[in-house]
Amino acid sequence: MSRTRIHNLTISLDGFGTGEGQSLETPFGHAGHRLHEWMIATRFGAPIVGREGGSAGVDNALAQQHEPGIGAEIMGANKFGPPGWQDDADWTGWWGPNPPFHTPTYVLTHRPRPPIEMEGGTTFFFLDTSPAEALAVAREGAAGQDVRIGGGPTVARDFIAAGLVDHIHVVQVPIVLGRGVRLWDGLEALEADYEVEAVSTPSGVTHLTFSRP
Repeated sequence: MSRTRIHNLTISLDGFGTGEGQSLETPFGHAGHRLHEWMIATRFGAPIVGREGGSAGVDNALAQQHEPGIGAEIMGANKFGPPGWQDDADWTGWWGPNPPFHTPTYVLTHRPRPPIEMEGGTTFFFLDTSPAEALAVAREGAAGQDVRIGGGPTVARDFIAAGLVDHIHVVQVPIVLGRGVRLWDGLEALEADYEVEAVSTPSGVTHLTFSRP
């Protein structure tokens, strides 16, 4: 059976995976891009924001694991668009005509709409269902490959709490946000179900990997 994976999910020292006040102009709320500066500085992340170059060290090596073997993605409504996107029939996500997923991508929302086929192999499907049911649908779409839980932190937390995630890669950055959406709430003793590895890098971040034995 395919695995369920989380990669490059970045949190602050106080556990927030996004800031408060998400909008069209501020996709990560008051956090801005501070959570993701480590990734934007890598060869993997630089092209995401239209830059060239980037580092080729440990951060890049771990960030690149986001891609191989993924056949489908599941994301939350707040990753697909700002508050109120459901009222905009023309909204097709943050990423332009050719989103970076290139797989079936399942958006969890209480207000589903017809699928949207984009350039490059991405088709957005909209589901109003439980994590377990969404994962079953995504596994069919993944055609034997792994399913990535793409976030944000609320969706990641829901899937982890349901015991559905086999591999979790969290990146802790040395900033304090103070408010926003926290990842770890309700996940007490999570470490008992996983083998945990921590790797700190010269950029100042710590990569935490949770893998089922």
